[in-house]
Amino acid sequence: MKKVFTVLLAFTIAIGFSFNSVHVEAASAKVVAYKNCTELNKVYKGGVARSASVKNIGGKTKYQPFVSQAIYDANKKSDRDKDSIACEQ
Repeated sequence: MKKVFTVLLAFTIAIGFSFNSVHVEAASAKVVAYKNCTELNKVYKGGVARSASVKNIGGKTKYQPFVSQAIYDANKKSDRDKDSIACEQ
């Protein structure tokens, strides 16, 4: 019984640390306002969508957009067709 408890405790601690490190990495990511779509597409090939539920009204695209409300808001000026996807390709 002690071995089972020890293994479960070690597993729980390991999982807790892994979720904590992912959260810290995501929080430390910087939001960048790119100068134009060429610069943004070097990092995000499909552009940046405000949410996962938005639909592209500009036609067919080659790549899926990266979903990030903060990055979209910083680059909202680059959304020419106002479909909540900036610099879609």
